[in-house]
Amino acid sequence: MEPKRIAIACQGGGSQCAFVAGALRTLLVHGVHERYRIVGLSGTSGGALTAALAWQGLLKQTPGDPTAVARGILACWEDLTAKTPAEILIDSSCVQLIRLFESGFMPGLLSSPSSVPFQLWTKLVATLIARPEFTDLRAALNKHIDFDALAAVVEPDSPVLLIGAADVLDGNFKIFSSAREKIGVDALLASAAVPSLFPAVWVDGHAYWDGIFSSNPPITAFLRRALMGSNMLPEEIWIIQVNPWRLDSVPVRPSDISDRRNQMAGNLSLQHELQTLEMVNTLLEEHALTDAFRARFGVDITEPIQVRFIRMSDDLLQQLDHPSKLSRQPAHISKLISEGELQALAFLEELADRSPALEEGFSGAVAATH
Repeated sequence: MEPKRIAIACQGGGSQCAFVAGALRTLLVHGVHERYRIVGLSGTSGGALTAALAWQGLLKQTPGDPTAVARGILACWEDLTAKTPAEILIDSSCVQLIRLFESGFMPGLLSSPSSVPFQLWTKLVATLIARPEFTDLRAALNKHIDFDALAAVVEPDSPVLLIGAADVLDGNFKIFSSAREKIGVDALLASAAVPSLFPAVWVDGHAYWDGIFSSNPPITAFLRRALMGSNMLPEEIWIIQVNPWRLDSVPVRPSDISDRRNQMAGNLSLQHELQTLEMVNTLLEEHALTDAFRARFGVDITEPIQVRFIRMSDDLLQQLDHPSKLSRQPAHISKLISEGELQALAFLEELADRSPALEEGFSGAVAATH
């Protein structure tokens, strides 16, 4: 029996994507890539970075060593975390200043990331800290992902990596796909280019901003033959979600309003893509897709696509605000990674309960970690 085909989508959300790192690493350590066929990984911003690290592990996995495939995920996030007293102080000060701005206790001073003062400030911080992996995302990515080596080992049936970004000038959505182009460091930087923090990133003559404006994360892209290449389409899509769907009360304070606006913006494209997927599932259930349509668009699925979520607990979500997406304090990152691990283990336990054929493998592995 052929293993079920799955795709894993990783939502963006700044440093809160450490939750994605913990969850995705746990899935791989417990062998989901051995029990399922992972046909694709997608992500936006910090989710794209983490998906790319997992993709690298899958392409370069060592036979007989199930932990090697996930080893690079935490190594990169450790480098992105504040370590020295100077890093911890500067990171904490910046985040607290943003909290004061958003709470109305301090006037905000808007500055373009392309401006001379902003550039001088970033260079000063980089000089004071003198650890490029912390101050320069390009340096961190190049250290932990060998883009040239990956391009050489990609096969037609390799998992596809999809990276979401937004074309600033054309106003179009962009999906970088490893099935039709080489994924380089600029694609990941484009997906993470938050306009208030980073200048637009140019790739092949186009300027890109953060993928939160397009697909966060790419979902329906898994169903597009032009992006998936010759790879088969997924039967299930697993979404590692950072932004919460709902609140218990209407925000009143300026900071709470800002938090909720950010959460809703982060989920807007996801809502739209899930609605599109629901329509596709309805068409599949009603047998409304003709053979001619299938042949034209390369739709080789016949059954509705199952969507599953891995989400943070409500307790942790209540502790997080918008500025915390910029925090790289060690305790903050560690808590998010641990929460990702915990929720992924719970996900695997639930999956094993629903799929008796998988119960022995997953339940035994999960039990060993408790």
